[in-house]
Amino acid sequence: MSAAHNRMRTDNHFKLGTFASNCSSGMTVTRIAERWNNSWSNNQKLALLLDDAGIDFMLPIARWIGYGGETNFHGNVLETITWATGLLACTRRIAVIGTVHTTANHPVVVAKQIATMDHVSGGRAGLNIVAGWNKPEYEALGLALPDDHETRYSYAQEWYDIIHRLWTDPSTFDWEGKYFRLHGVHSDPKPVNGVPPILNAAGSGLGREFAMRNADFLFTPAIDIERSRAEVADLKAQAAASGRPVDVLTFAHVVCRPTEAEARAYAEYFGHTNADWVAVDNLVRLQIAHAQSFPHDLLVQIRNRMAMGHGGFPLIGTPEQVADGISQLHAAGFGGTTLSFVDYVDEFPYFRDNVLPLLESRGLRKPNL
Repeated sequence: MSAAHNRMRTDNHFKLGTFASNCSSGMTVTRIAERWNNSWSNNQKLALLLDDAGIDFMLPIARWIGYGGETNFHGNVLETITWATGLLACTRRIAVIGTVHTTANHPVVVAKQIATMDHVSGGRAGLNIVAGWNKPEYEALGLALPDDHETRYSYAQEWYDIIHRLWTDPSTFDWEGKYFRLHGVHSDPKPVNGVPPILNAAGSGLGREFAMRNADFLFTPAIDIERSRAEVADLKAQAAASGRPVDVLTFAHVVCRPTEAEARAYAEYFGHTNADWVAVDNLVRLQIAHAQSFPHDLLVQIRNRMAMGHGGFPLIGTPEQVADGISQLHAAGFGGTTLSFVDYVDEFPYFRDNVLPLLESRGLRKPNL
């Protein structure tokens, strides 16, 4: 396949992607029967819809066990590297990201996997690095979760340093580090257009330092717009000081209907009346215990938002109101957002036909490239 433009590298427009379509229920911790079915068939349908509409990327969550409750939220998950490779093979323009946990995946293997994805797609792959936080998953894999962020990110740094060298060094080399000792290692083929886009979600100071050193895109939640405005400005200042361009992305959940009343009624129906509250509370408890992706002082306050869209920024209302919400994210300094829906395939076409034109008219998006 000839080299393709990676849409994560598109400048001067607000990036849009989808999040967690590889996971059962997507980003919605709900008990309703019409919640997202993450079958391969549905993911392929979604990828083709997104690709045709000019959406920039698809981002998966890597999960190994679910969150319990009536639905065992995220108990059924398509593995991200094989999922991404399959979607890249059947699309033409969209970027598809592989999400990888550092401690569960050897860097030499990951370097080869991502490079292979890149060749399958002609250069549309990306890597989302997860340093790890979900202790029950570590235990399920027979691994020990380090209690301190220093160890997690020290390990992640050496892990990524190896991958970066494998992608950029044409020679065979030895590696003598703290966590890895490699002898006579090399990796061919290299990625198509140099190092693919690197993503990382980080809330702690150490995590954000890691992102500033290594990532092209840092994910952080948009819980409060004014708080986010200051946070994004600070992150961009850190990136400028580091001499690396690092864009800041967030995630959002869409409920878009012809009237605001319809949208709010549906959000209440799936995100409150029929929420899987046991799974929600398990998710919040684990975030507080082991992760710093969300500000802990706000986690309990946003319990309802965790049910509706895993804590994502709510985009609820008419097409105009949803476009207004995306415009708010743009004005706060974010360079893009992921989108999730209760049923991605069923709901995305309405968003495509009614919200994307508004974003283009406001100059946030370019016409379908």
